[in-house]
Amino acid sequence: MNQMGQGGLDWKRVDLNLLVIFYQLYQTRSVSIAAQKCFVSQSAMSHSLSKLRVLCGDRLFERKGHRMVPTDRASELFPTIEQILNLVEFKVLPSDQFQACDYAGTCNIGLTDYAEFIFAPTIYDAILAQAPNTRVNFINVNRHNYQSVSEQDNLDILIGSIPDLAPQFAAQTLYTEKHVCIYDHSVVQLDSLDVGTFTSLPHCLVSPEGVFVSNVDKHLEAIGLSRQVKAVSRNFLTIGRLVSGRAMFAIVPEKMAHISLMQSTLRSVPPPVPVADFDIAMIWKQQASVSDKIHWLKDTIYDAISISLGKSIL
Repeated sequence: MNQMGQGGLDWKRVDLNLLVIFYQLYQTRSVSIAAQKCFVSQSAMSHSLSKLRVLCGDRLFERKGHRMVPTDRASELFPTIEQILNLVEFKVLPSDQFQACDYAGTCNIGLTDYAEFIFAPTIYDAILAQAPNTRVNFINVNRHNYQSVSEQDNLDILIGSIPDLAPQFAAQTLYTEKHVCIYDHSVVQLDSLDVGTFTSLPHCLVSPEGVFVSNVDKHLEAIGLSRQVKAVSRNFLTIGRLVSGRAMFAIVPEKMAHISLMQSTLRSVPPPVPVADFDIAMIWKQQASVSDKIHWLKDTIYDAISISLGKSIL
């Protein structure tokens, strides 16, 4: 077997721990944090980075402020290095075959506010039905922090609407969500909702970023109308309670509305303005794709949510 790579490099003399160093630097963007995760000193981490730069013929990471930003070459290398480490962890190193019925560890499930509100009980029941000795840790994520939370809390699966995923993640769409407009029937009497009535009352809305405008306002502006958004919240439970007992409208995802409507005088109608649908997806790290535990969790959660929706989501 030829051990000589490009440039006559003898791979027998390469410390493969450097791949772990590279992986942690890429994930954390920090020499100090990467050193902690690798259980080495900062000086040892810096020395390893120097070796990597010589080995790869590229600076790989450039300091910008307090962050180590990967070069284009580092971004090209990352998927391959991640795959190598993944194969070593799950295919080379010895491990017991995963059996859900015997598993006594923790399943770390990342969910957006909406996904947790709708699906946390369903996911809990499905996991415990097959793995009665396990524990379930629900961890809040959003489209801005899911990468860092996934790394820090070692998430197994994420669920929610997170567009434009980073390349180290894979996803499977669970279903497409629509929107409805909710109101309190005891306060606002409606047979149907036209755009004039829609803009005549104040609104509240769910906003992960805490902003008071959405694409609905852009549409209204385009047709010469506007609405008054009087309150925003990052929490779906808050929106339902705000609308209850008040002359107020809110546009919310349909499944969230169905749960709220069971417990109050709230009603729902189709919004009189176009509101884009959004996909709810199950997301996991590419490096975990060959993990038996992740395969089991993916299948279990997929089937449970499919049944909860009352239809196939193939």
